Amino acid sequence: MKEIYTDVIQFRGTHYDFGVMQGERIKNSLTVQNRKNQWKVRKPRFIIEIEEVKEAITEFAPGVWDELLGLEAALQWPMERVLQEFGGYRLDYVRSGCSIITGDSYLIRNYDYHPKTYEGRYVFFQPSDGGYAIVGPSQRVTGRMDGMNEKGLAIGYNFMHRKKPGEGFICCMIGRLILESCGNVLEAVHMLKEIPHRHSFSYVVYDKSGDTYVVETSPRGVEVRPSNICTNHFEVMKGENRNHLVDSMRRLSVLKESQVSDAREAFRLLNDKDKGIFSDLYGSWAGTIHTSAYFPKDLKAWFALGGNREPVTIDFARWLLGEDVNMKRMTGEIETDIPFVHMDKNADWFL
Repeated sequence: MKEIYTDVIQFRGTHYDFGVMQGERIKNSLTVQNRKNQWKVRKPRFIIEIEEVKEAITEFAPGVWDELLGLEAALQWPMERVLQEFGGYRLDYVRSGCSIITGDSYLIRNYDYHPKTYEGRYVFFQPSDGGYAIVGPSQRVTGRMDGMNEKGLAIGYNFMHRKKPGEGFICCMIGRLILESCGNVLEAVHMLKEIPHRHSFSYVVYDKSGDTYVVETSPRGVEVRPSNICTNHFEVMKGENRNHLVDSMRRLSVLKESQVSDAREAFRLLNDKDKGIFSDLYGSWAGTIHTSAYFPKDLKAWFALGGNREPVTIDFARWLLGEDVNMKRMTGEIETDIPFVHMDKNADWFL
């Protein structure tokens, strides 16, 4: 077993100052050192055009561009490198798992991916210069892999495939832009139809109304369907599916056949190792690293690292009123020897 942690980061203020604070935190971090080495093996498959990326981001959430400017100032990097690491536009993405279920006032998801990509940051941000306050784990600093905003909109995404990528945003930046700018599921669906998509993902959006939509997206199209469960294949755009769907179909069947009566049972369904959803396939880019839960009506969240865990309860409503959470880290354990990018040296792709 490997003990892992996620840092808890809290900030109220402008996007630019938020970027500066984050840049100062990470500039000498293992995350930056490891990612610099990772790029030596995984060469970028894209070109950075600063003005094009700026225009794309500011169309949907202008504050995020200011955050990137703050990162540039603190890190003293060329903007091309800032955008390569944190811009979330035209970046590559590899396979992963992930499962999501919604029910009576909750959205719960497993984030299944590779430890060498997991940056271990759970972020509270309340902007003073526009945009909604957000809580949730970050990816590539500026992005969000799942989360909820002050309006009670919650989102999670599931990977489908990366064949025939297009010019557009990657999943974690899309998650951030949605939470930053959308107040409900209808606004989120509209933005997901408008935003350019780099790869093929399903985004699950849920809000206080109790409505859930699965938005199937690819560089070639977007389809919307109501559903309270989602794994790693499309139900509508079936022509976009990858060839190997056995595990995705199996997990979907487990979710369909489950008869959970409340959020606690739903959380245990995803987080317990013996229920058929939690995965230990970390070396295959599909191991469960965290389980998140969001409760839009009372603006609370649960979070757990690893399996068979009791979640940490987070009162986002109280935080929005100015009361900081009294913790600096959340910890857990997972069954792997693979290093994590934020806490271990040599979390690169040389081995």
